[in-house]
Amino acid sequence: LGSCGLSNDVKPSHLRELSLSKNKSLTDAVKLLCSAMMHPNCRLETLRLSSCSLSEISCDSLGSALRSNPSHLRVLELSQNQLQDRSEATLWFSPGSSLLRDCSLSETSCDSVASALKSNLSHLRVLDLSANTLQDSGVKRLCSGLESPNCKLERLRLFCCSLSEISCDSLASALRSNPSHLRELDLSWNQLKDPGVKLLCGFLQDPLCKLETLRLKYCSLSEISCDSLGSALRSNLSHLRVLDLSGNQLKDPGSLLQLCGFLQDPLCKLETLRLRGCSLSETSCDSVASALKSNLSHLRVLDLSFNTLQDSGVKRLCSGLESPNCKLERLRLFCCSLSEISCDSLASALRSNPSHLRELDLSWNQLKDPGVKLLCGFLQDPLCKLETLRLKYCSLSEISCDSLGSALRSNLSHLRVLDLSGNQLKDPGSLLQLCVFSRILSVSWRLSEAQTCLPLKGQQTKGCSLSETSCDSVASALKSNLSHLRVLDLSFNTLQDSGVKRLCSGLESPNCKLERLRELDLSQNQLQDSGVKLLSDLVENPHYGLETLRQ
Repeated sequence: LGSCGLSNDVKPSHLRELSLSKNKSLTDAVKLLCSAMMHPNCRLETLRLSSCSLSEISCDSLGSALRSNPSHLRVLELSQNQLQDRSEATLWFSPGSSLLRDCSLSETSCDSVASALKSNLSHLRVLDLSANTLQDSGVKRLCSGLESPNCKLERLRLFCCSLSEISCDSLASALRSNPSHLRELDLSWNQLKDPGVKLLCGFLQDPLCKLETLRLKYCSLSEISCDSLGSALRSNLSHLRVLDLSGNQLKDPGSLLQLCGFLQDPLCKLETLRLRGCSLSETSCDSVASALKSNLSHLRVLDLSFNTLQDSGVKRLCSGLESPNCKLERLRLFCCSLSEISCDSLASALRSNPSHLRELDLSWNQLKDPGVKLLCGFLQDPLCKLETLRLKYCSLSEISCDSLGSALRSNLSHLRVLDLSGNQLKDPGSLLQLCVFSRILSVSWRLSEAQTCLPLKGQQTKGCSLSETSCDSVASALKSNLSHLRVLDLSFNTLQDSGVKRLCSGLESPNCKLERLRELDLSQNQLQDSGVKLLSDLVENPHYGLETLRQ
């Protein structure tokens, strides 16, 4: 890679992002790569080397490269390497973002991090130390850097670091000393509990606090924390835009009532509220609906996924969605025990107030084909501005493809992303329907699924049961001069080499406008070294303009 594009002597390289993650024994390769990074024509901005078993020698090489040519690299990801204390060389000359998640760092590593933050040479703006056992003693050491006037850190992520309420006290004290830069704080998956959040609220109440994003997922919080947060944020409401309390047992009714009351405060500017997996039930939806009806609400993104809302809960929620005061743009009800009845309620409510919603996620609900048919009533509304529709694992068949195709042909101007991953669409009729539809519509197809839904045990990673013959229909759509398709994901389908060969007849067409050829992901395939050698022309040839390569 160093010889084929990063260090071209004639003109600057086009490669901006390179991921070599999950490749082992890269010590010699990293040394060669670092040599290429030192070349003045190298324009690499993002380098990902997670899970590469990097050695101390690799860290030294990276440190040398960053010292000699630090002007272009913005993101360095070294997550899931056993760095321990070997990351010091890279931290001192780190680019704007250093991602050191799950690197076996301990409390003693925090001294090196703190020293880097105190330096007036530091460019660090994003620091991710998540999934390292820093403990409260480590955070206390880190805070000596955070409170320094030289620290310009904007995003701090300490996800799953074995912290308690003691760390909240240390952080609140340090950040009050230097509060004006931090914009995002993630303390998720730590046992902070209600007393910890109460201590943290001291920082939130500081008039100089500019925090915009606060993530406290799975922190063993109750409705008491909702009271503390509500009181603190009312006193300094002008900046917080994103609040994530997912995975805490907030239950009903007090906690959600308190939060939704906060949303109706005239000074509240909160735009995103995530309450995934908070043990909310159908009765919670009354409080949410009340907030959506308020003409004071700024809420734009609402995530209630992984709560047992059921059809009755969605019906209550719809009384807020249909209000003319509701400005919600993204609604996620992933895995909420819904059926086709909820599709009817949503279609009716959204037809009453269709102009704001841009994204709707109803994945992992048993909507089935009749549910999608009901939902199409909203999609056919001329005022519908929906851009993203996710219906993963909804027990759909080719019948839903027919319904969606008919509905979207009647109102084609806005939908950009359609995700039908994990439904048994099979071949060939359903895919042919979608291909005809894609000739007219700018759409991102996702007919794959790379993650499982944890609460639904026994489910396995799978696509849409497409085979090599499906590629003929896709190729036909790509060849059409009417196609606006920019992103195509067919992962986790048994296409085989013969299927990709058929697909290539579309890719080589001058009418093909697929943009993710700027990004090529061939992960989890048996390419071997000979296959990578064949791909090297893509990196070297400036006409291809390849920016991201994942292998």
